[in-house]
Formats: sequence, structure tokens, C-alpha cells
Amino acid sequence: MAISSSPTPSSPGQAHILVVDDDAEIAKILSRYFGSHGFRVSTSGDGAQMRRVIESEPVDLVMLDLGLPGEDGLSLTRHLREHWHGPVIIVTGRGESVDRVVGLELGADDYVTKPFDLRELLARVRSVLRRVSPAPAKMAASIESKRFTFDDYVLDASSHSLFGPQGESIALTSGEFALLRIFVEHASQVLTRDQLMTHIHGRDAGPFDRSIDVQIGRLRRKIEADPANPQRIKSIRGVGYLFSPNVLRL
Repeated sequence: MAISSSPTPSSPGQAHILVVDDDAEIAKILSRYFGSHGFRVSTSGDGAQMRRVIESEPVDLVMLDLGLPGEDGLSLTRHLREHWHGPVIIVTGRGESVDRVVGLELGADDYVTKPFDLRELLARVRSVLRRVSPAPAKMAASIESKRFTFDDYVLDASSHSLFGPQGESIALTSGEFALLRIFVEHASQVLTRDQLMTHIHGRDAGPFDRSIDVQIGRLRRKIEADPANPQRIKSIRGVGYLFSPNVLRL
């Protein structure tokens, strides 16, 4: 399937979504629907085409199927996390818990199973893009200029960056950044999984939704000396999570 764009001409204000799916009908439906809601949409049918699009032009979000010819979607998710830092939403017919957990462990920002509701998928895309988009200029001073420090780490909201005790840059996905920012802004407060899901995804956690737990596991591996015995992001049995360091706003 050749790379195609939505028929709506792109404009500076449009977010560019890349749909990676070898099902031409699904790609067409997504292109038309998101194009009608103001997005610019490109499609590709495999990993090679996906790489060509990303290398040739700015892409704001990748919507990725798992069952692709050649290199599958999980391998492509790993590649994107290693070489590209934009948000990834897996959209797939694989609904098994293990696929969902592995996809999120590899760094996907969200996981949607087919068949999906287009309105829900649109809401999830907008939620993810809000997390990575700069705030309006009038809110910059009150929101995006915030910098926090904890245990010699510095979280810079203006650049979506985390720096370690030696000043080294620590790469975070958009979901990991959003999660850490919620924790530092609510340090020493117990937050339930539903509260964290609402902050990040705009919805409550379902009974089998482990996305927050998976993201916390990834974040622990980046800021804990011993992720198996976490001292900064603590689990509160039967309740939720607590960020324990003393946080100062710079």
C-alpha cells in the first residue's frame, strides 16, 4: 500500500498522524475520519514505509497495528522508542493481556483493540497530543515554566526533560513524563490508579487495565536505584501509589 495523505490540505495548526496498518480499508476509514476532524493523516502498510515517512517529514503521533507483514508492530514500537520520541498508540486486533502489557512495556502511550469506537479513539489521540503539546502562550508562565527538583533530579516542564544527579538527560516517553509530573505536583499524596488514569488518559482505569502499572514500572527503572525495591514511587497496598521524595519548585 502506498503512502497517502488525507484529502484535507494541511495547515500549520494541524497535527500530523501516521497510521501504520496493512488493512487498506481500516487505513482509509481512519484517514477520512481524522482528516474530517482537522488532522493531517498519512498511512503506511509496513515498517519500511513508516520509517520513510518519519525520516522525511515531522510526525506528531503514530497509530500502529501489531499484525503487520515482515517486521511486526511490537518490533516497530521498540524501534520508535529507541529512535523517535513522539507518542505511539497501538491499534490492533490483538486483545490478549500479554500483548497489551508488552506493548506498554515497550513504550506505547496507549493501547486500543479492534473493533474500536472512532469517537473514543479520537478522544484518546487528543488526550495523548495534549500531553506533548506546548500550553498556550498566556498559560506558559503559570504552567510550562515550572521546574521541580527531587533527590538531585530536575524535571523541566518547559522542555519535557528530566535530568539526573550528574546532569545527564534521562529519556522519557510522553506517558512517563506526564506520570512523573503528576507525582511531583502531588508529592507525599496517595494517588489511586483511577486518579492517575484520569490525569493522563482522561478516563478511569478498567478492572483489567494495567497501563498505569506498566508505566510506573518503566518509570521506576529510570529513577530508582533498585526498581524491585522502590523508595521514590511507593505502592500503597489496596490504594494506589505515593511519590515520597521532598519536591522543591525552582
